[in-house]
Amino acid sequence: MSTITNKTAPSQQPQQSNAKPGLRKPVFTKVELLKPETSGHTLVAKVLTSNPVLQKGRSVSQHLRQTRISECLIGDETGTILFTARNDQVDLLKPGTTVILRNARIDMFKGSMRLAVDKWGRIEVTEPANFVVKEDNNLSLVEYELVNVQEDGGAPPGS
Repeated sequence: MSTITNKTAPSQQPQQSNAKPGLRKPVFTKVELLKPETSGHTLVAKVLTSNPVLQKGRSVSQHLRQTRISECLIGDETGTILFTARNDQVDLLKPGTTVILRNARIDMFKGSMRLAVDKWGRIEVTEPANFVVKEDNNLSLVEYELVNVQEDGGAPPGS
């Protein structure tokens, strides 16, 4: 049996938790577990640095002229990664702040990983975290190479 509740009379509704129905509880991950070309990550990280990246070339559109991009080094107790902050995100990711990144994805840029949050994700500034960032494990310094694997069942190379 299903129940229909009246959304216009909140005083008559039973008290509910803040969780909306149908939403999954977030599973927080650690920086060291991030892999290339993955998405849907939720993590807590401290912002270590924020460096503005200049736009190359002249933009024709007024909208594009106002685009701001910064590369921010963020991390947790397992490692660090570069985060690409765009427009309003630049203001949120100031060095020293702690943020919760929701629905973040890994983009590849020149063979290395960059974390980003698009319009489907969210960035929240939160209380300062009580962990020490492990700065000697920068995942953005690891270079990846796209390798095409052939599955022809042939002899192994060198035989």
